Amino acid sequence: MQLSHQNSVPFLKSLTTCLNRIIADGFTEDFKLENVRLTALQHNRQYTPAQIQVINSFRFEGFSNPHDNAILYLIETFDGLKGTLIDTFDVTSPRPIVNFIGEVEKTQRKVV
Repeated sequence: MQLSHQNSVPFLKSLTTCLNRIIADGFTEDFKLENVRLTALQHNRQYTPAQIQVINSFRFEGFSNPHDNAILYLIETFDGLKGTLIDTFDVTSPRPIVNFIGEVEKTQRKVV
């Protein structure tokens, strides 16, 4: 996403404001990656890559530290839960969430 677009959509200026807007739009579940499954924390359910869909994602970079990055994923499960998964990372850190999302994308390509 380009900076000029972020200026025209104020809620995309920070992770916090974007997250607040997305929650207001009905993405209320908090997801966490545990081992190779995605866990819905409020409903205590687990999902495989084949059981979820990534609706959208937003990337944020820290203002004071370019290595302070986050990606916010909007997730919908096969049984109707809608929520968010946040991947905060440093450029040198392992990326298990990216690997999981890659598996989701592979699964979706097979279905199409």
